[in-house]
Amino acid sequence: MQSDRKMPANGEILDIASYLLLDGYQRTTLSEAVAPHRVHYSDEADEQRLMQCQLVFGNPPPSRLPLMRQLSWVQLGSTGFGEYAAIEWPDSVPLFSRLEGFYADPVAESCLAGILSLLRGVNRCVELQSRREWVGHSLRPDLGLLSDRDVVLFGYGAINRRLAELLAAFRCRVSSFGSDWTPASMDPCLRAADVVVTVAPGTPESDNVFDAGRLALLHSSAIFVNAGRGSVVDEAALDNMLRQGKLAGAAIDVTVEEPLPEGHPFWDCPNLILTQHSAGGHADEADRQVAFVLANFRRYLEGAELVGVADIRRGY
Repeated sequence: MQSDRKMPANGEILDIASYLLLDGYQRTTLSEAVAPHRVHYSDEADEQRLMQCQLVFGNPPPSRLPLMRQLSWVQLGSTGFGEYAAIEWPDSVPLFSRLEGFYADPVAESCLAGILSLLRGVNRCVELQSRREWVGHSLRPDLGLLSDRDVVLFGYGAINRRLAELLAAFRCRVSSFGSDWTPASMDPCLRAADVVVTVAPGTPESDNVFDAGRLALLHSSAIFVNAGRGSVVDEAALDNMLRQGKLAGAAIDVTVEEPLPEGHPFWDCPNLILTQHSAGGHADEADRQVAFVLANFRRYLEGAELVGVADIRRGY
């Protein structure tokens, strides 16, 4: 089913449903910038008004979109959108666009921070400090270096491309795998990898790629990082390997269930850094989101090509 881009008629006033997480000042900025078109904020407008909107800014519950019968364009407030790929549309599919490249710097830097924290023992030092325990010199033999390491990047979008640039400063040997990866090409690299970073979207093709068998290919001093989607990795298998000392550590930003439930083993898993889906965050994130959305909105009104047009059926 093809996306059906309905251009607004001359003089038509558009209604926009916003699910972006904005403060009062940012809402005022957005509303004034799109005038005379109208923005209806999801936590303020009534349900009937939201259902009548032609455009959406942000990430509404997937079940809501097919009920918006006048919907023409969805500008997501995220890079990934696997949760929308399974929607069954009664009519034509609206145009989708995402924040393409928006999170490359913060997520790449968060991945690098997690890797360095595990290699240099920063996470362990924080734990020791919380217990007021000084072990000093005995830490040193367990500390590793990132320099001259073998790194596997799974998912080769803007984030991992940026991470590859950062890793170049450490003289890392980087092997990258995109959607055309095969076990024959990637598995030998995993056996030699010191660090594995997955920033893959959540699609049927990426689901459980890092299952127990593939995780077992990694050697015991390897580090595993996931900043894409939780569905890419078998969480129980990863937890077991860390508890048994079969992996040196993991930095996990995304999980299958978010928020992480109280009894989840990741809460107390040894050598696991849990960053709670915050890797894309930065101080001016919302302001930059508004600027990105407004720039694409101007393109939409002009009939120009949008930045970040997404193939909703493929999930990326």
